[in-house]
Amino acid sequence: MEKEKNFFRAVENRRTRYALTDRSPVPDDKIEEIIRFAVKCAPSAFNSQGARLLVLFGAKHHAFWRLTKEALKKIVPPENFSATQEKLASFDAARGTILYFEDWDTVEGLQQKFPTYKDNFPIWAYESNGMVEFIIWTALAEVGLGASLQHYNPLVDEAVRREFGVPESWKLIAQMPFGEPYAPADKKDFLPLDERVKILK
Repeated sequence: MEKEKNFFRAVENRRTRYALTDRSPVPDDKIEEIIRFAVKCAPSAFNSQGARLLVLFGAKHHAFWRLTKEALKKIVPPENFSATQEKLASFDAARGTILYFEDWDTVEGLQQKFPTYKDNFPIWAYESNGMVEFIIWTALAEVGLGASLQHYNPLVDEAVRREFGVPESWKLIAQMPFGEPYAPADKKDFLPLDERVKILK
């Protein structure tokens, strides 16, 4: 029962945190350990294990947000860019960033091997990637790190490939800046559960 309570508490404590610093209550190798554990243990369709991650610290972390800023500057109207720049600066101020990818060679290989489920494999790949993201996000919160999930893909895809030497088959799914939070999470409202869950017996 205590383990169940601890799990529920961890899930509840995982929140979107934007106010982050570059400090961390745990060493970087502990963060790496969490990430490797999540990638290893997260379920995937047919045990395909298609999730791929880049974990960026220091100069590499800042390089990602610099190239994101450059990409957005090309499409955001000048009168609106100051707000965009402020948001990006908050991500750049964090300890690091995790880039989540899915290996599309793996997806296409499954489509060829199991044509009956061809249309489902991309969906299942996203589901699996989401579980990796959730495990990491929750585990980071447990050690005192805040994070948020961002989606600047596909706008930054090519720049990421050039900057970090990412294989062509890796499809960028999401970006997660993380660091020690300096402000509480925003209040979260909940829809009535009876509208979202139906129990039939």
